[in-house]
Amino acid sequence: MHEIAVTSERKTQLIDITERVREAVAGASGAAVLVYVPHTTAAITINEKIDPVLVEDLEAFFEKVVGDDWGWRHDDKDGPNGASHGRASVAGAHVLVPLRDGELALGTYQALFLCEFDGPKPRKVYVSVLQ
Repeated sequence: MHEIAVTSERKTQLIDITERVREAVAGASGAAVLVYVPHTTAAITINEKIDPVLVEDLEAFFEKVVGDDWGWRHDDKDGPNGASHGRASVAGAHVLVPLRDGELALGTYQALFLCEFDGPKPRKVYVSVLQ
């Protein structure tokens, strides 16, 4: 298993981690790669990398789909973050990407994103090649 360290800069932020995952699996033999985030207020997703405006739109989407103003009762040591947990649940903690000849079999416009919903924070992403 490879571990990738990422530090977010904003409360809600999608961070392209595609190249770092590619480096982690370079030359690996296997059928697929599991990309997993071990945090309850962050997620992993695959989406378009070409247009930075789309990434901004997706950040706004998550904030609107799960609103901060829903009367969340959960509160942790860093303050109320129930919406962050909700957003992470909507997006999911992992993705599975097939490998083709030791390379990520992503589509032309696809990228892997760490979705931060409770930043800024240091985060970990685990990358495991599956046989």
